[in-house]
Amino acid sequence: MEIFALSKHFPMEKRFSLTDQIRRSSSSVCANIAEAYRKRVYIKSYMAKLTDADSECSETIVWLNFAKDCSYITNEILISIEEVYNEIGKLIGYMLNCPEKFGVKI
Repeated sequence: MEIFALSKHFPMEKRFSLTDQIRRSSSSVCANIAEAYRKRVYIKSYMAKLTDADSECSETIVWLNFAKDCSYITNEILISIEEVYNEIGKLIGYMLNCPEKFGVKI
């Protein structure tokens, strides 16, 4: 939601490029985690969805860097959000490495 609010202030001409991409990738992180959890009875589906979540997490950081390079956000905002996404990435990594702790039958 923070990225959605932040991207409201991006220039109108970026509405269908950067703004749309960053909103899509950031919202896909939690959506893929939710799908992984629901598919936890199938180990391959669980892993695939979490891998997708991790990829979307990395993609969001890339778009944030573009936003910073275009001066749409400050370096301080970039660093702050990157820290959150790096933590999310670690949590996804834990879910991938310890699937049994999330109800996955191995």
